[in-house]
Amino acid sequence: MTENDLKAKLETELALLERELKTVGRRNPANPEDWEPTPAPLDTSAADESEVADTFEEFESNTAVLKQLEIRYNEVKRALDRLEKGTYGKCEVCGRAIEPDRLEANPAATTCKEHMS
Repeated sequence: MTENDLKAKLETELALLERELKTVGRRNPANPEDWEPTPAPLDTSAADESEVADTFEEFESNTAVLKQLEIRYNEVKRALDRLEKGTYGKCEVCGRAIEPDRLEANPAATTCKEHMS
């Protein structure tokens, strides 16, 4: 897989992650690099206790999903930044080239197989 192929794979994943993030959250207006969960509208006047509890449970679930998506989104963005800077594909621990099969499996990898955690 060439560097251009990996870049295309990263860009596709980034777009998918952004779409998924928008289903459970929105960009934080105070910090556009950060995402925050979108609370569901809550009409407590018409809702019974179980509906209110369901709404809070959904919000908590969305928060957990958003956090995982945001972590991966940032990993992919950093990989694209490394491509632009010319440091992509180098292990952040030892500086050696990251194995091609590792990059193919995870184009956002930052370490070689020896230094995987």
